[in-house]
Amino acid sequence: MNKRPKLELLDRKRIEQIIDEALELLSKVGVFVENNEGLKLLNESGAKIDKKKKRVYIKNGLVEKALKTAPKVIKVYGRNGELALDLRDYNVHFDPGSAALWIYDFKKDKIREPLTSDLIRFSQLTDGLKYLKAQSTGLIPSNVPKEIADRYRLFISLLYSSKPVVTGTFVKEGFKVMKEMLVSIRGSEDRLREKPLAIFDCCPSPPLKWSDLTCQNLIDCAKSGIPAELVSMPLTGATSPVTLAGALVQHTAENLSGIVIHQLAQKGSPIIYGGSPACFDMRTGTTPMGAIETMMIDSAYNQIGKYFGLPTHAYMGLSDSKTLDYQSGLESGIGAVLAALSGINVISGPGMLDFESCQCLEKLVIDNEICGMAYRLIEGINFRKGTPPLELFKEEYLEKGFLSAPETLRWFKDEVFFPSQVIDRGNLGEWVKKGRKTAMSRANELLEMMISTKSFDELHSEKKEELFKIVWNDAKKYGFDEELKKKFKKL
Repeated sequence: MNKRPKLELLDRKRIEQIIDEALELLSKVGVFVENNEGLKLLNESGAKIDKKKKRVYIKNGLVEKALKTAPKVIKVYGRNGELALDLRDYNVHFDPGSAALWIYDFKKDKIREPLTSDLIRFSQLTDGLKYLKAQSTGLIPSNVPKEIADRYRLFISLLYSSKPVVTGTFVKEGFKVMKEMLVSIRGSEDRLREKPLAIFDCCPSPPLKWSDLTCQNLIDCAKSGIPAELVSMPLTGATSPVTLAGALVQHTAENLSGIVIHQLAQKGSPIIYGGSPACFDMRTGTTPMGAIETMMIDSAYNQIGKYFGLPTHAYMGLSDSKTLDYQSGLESGIGAVLAALSGINVISGPGMLDFESCQCLEKLVIDNEICGMAYRLIEGINFRKGTPPLELFKEEYLEKGFLSAPETLRWFKDEVFFPSQVIDRGNLGEWVKKGRKTAMSRANELLEMMISTKSFDELHSEKKEELFKIVWNDAKKYGFDEELKKKFKKL
């Protein structure tokens, strides 16, 4: 077996120290829980509650029980029912980042509000990119009512991509409709439970707070058997202690409190240990996802999640740049490689710019190549069997080179990662002859070709009709039904 390269920033002693401090934080400082159902579950479990402040003090025993029932392996399936994400151990899966407010427009060279057409193209493109194992509801279209934006994004994603989707709700009533969509694809609630099609992000508010919405989302996911993904977001020096270690303690406490609420709602339901923390930049007041310290926090809390035996998630492989430039490449490349070396199971971020707030389709195409390289890296170095070492160095090869060697023909495709035409490996003369194109231009050409040739997997017509009825009935409540019909006349 070849050695899989790994990144570890914490030893076992430090991991256990952080966990002990987080447990003390939960029992003595507690967490704020706004949701009444969540408070009821915690109260019935024996947790101490300050009802006036809605602050819950969680003892170690309750955390231990929740960790015992939380699944150590989570499997998520594509629209066709085939396994797409096997979340366990050091298995790595990339998906685009989610919920961007803006899109970078290549033709206009500016950031603007996204439209439905952008979300459709985003889903189509993601479906065809080999190294993205899941899609996401990655854009919030500006031309639909805010009240239905969460459901509408999932609707588009299910229509135009067969990959499982990382998503989330914006309002409490959104979950019911989104679940109904997922059930319509699977055929029944039992089948959806057996083969989950989506992962729902659930975000505590730092420091140590569960809002009414996110707590309800946790509970709804647990009862439905839909995987919940914890997205804890401590900001060093702003909404968490300034030290990386202090942020890790808070992150651990927020994740553990979420696991407790989730498992109290339904023992054995799937939940992913994750987050989107940042090293707060005191100079600019921003939350740089491309900061090396942010990536260090991500890699370190991944170790803590793995210590508990849980599947893990992080936002990495993205950039704070506002365009496709050197900064976007270096931050995205470093992040994707560190995430892969850490063995984070769900890595969200490809395609994203501007502190998680902007998606760029050209960047998504380029980042797909980065993901491919990261996958190759963690394969490690293989030692091929079948040929004695000295046979590789025959006299004829020493004189004429190794191009004609049988071993070269047998192994070169397995040994080397070959990127698409987005990555230029030609010589200077060839590059000039082809028009001196940048990586951004080549990425744009590839994505336009992929979308125009309909390389995406279209949904069966009967499922389309069923999905449209669900969304149409929901849109009707907000006076958007006729506009929806106009947008999708063919359905």
